[in-house]
Amino acid sequence: MIRIILADDHPIVREGLHTLLETQPDFEVIAECANGDEALQTTARLQPDMLLLDLEMPGKDGVETMRQLSQLAQRPRVIVFTAFDDDERIIHALQAGADGYLLKEAPRDEIFKSIRITMNGGSMLQPLVASKLLRHVGQQRTSTPRLTNAMPPVEELTERELEVLRLLAQGMPNKEIASHLIISERTAKFHVSSIMSKLGATNRTEAVALAAQRGLINLNE
Repeated sequence: MIRIILADDHPIVREGLHTLLETQPDFEVIAECANGDEALQTTARLQPDMLLLDLEMPGKDGVETMRQLSQLAQRPRVIVFTAFDDDERIIHALQAGADGYLLKEAPRDEIFKSIRITMNGGSMLQPLVASKLLRHVGQQRTSTPRLTNAMPPVEELTERELEVLRLLAQGMPNKEIASHLIISERTAKFHVSSIMSKLGATNRTEAVALAAQRGLINLNE
């Protein structure tokens, strides 16, 4: 059972999402919160597995809430669930520690899939969000004077790392990567860490974006 807290300042959104999630036998909504402070307090008290968090809320917004979540002894997985799809908000949310980013217009099956993948240690972005992230990465690379419109060289990925990277781009957590490649979960974790290090990425999502920017993978496949 995945224990979920909803944080959104619109009661009708919370009510609709609550009803939707509880159609799934492995989801349990244990609390609803109307702002960031309430989300932090309730999360600390109930220790949920997952927090679905809006970005625009009174008091602490979603980004500040995520930053403070890192101070908790047990931080839940966090999926941003918002109507905002501009590049800056997406980047700030991912930098603050979001494990996923969903737009409120996402189909119900995509919401369910994202929660399950994220809960299992994976990371999933909608195509629209992924494309905006890619564009931002590209702009960052080309706007840095010393790069002169070229990306800095990185250490070449091994064939095994490229295999892991392709599975990483599908949102697979380490356990599924290990099962797919018939290797240990520890080895899968080692490969993921090596990929992130070589690409200069701070998290799995950024690693996928940077790899796509370099042509190592195709997010549209």
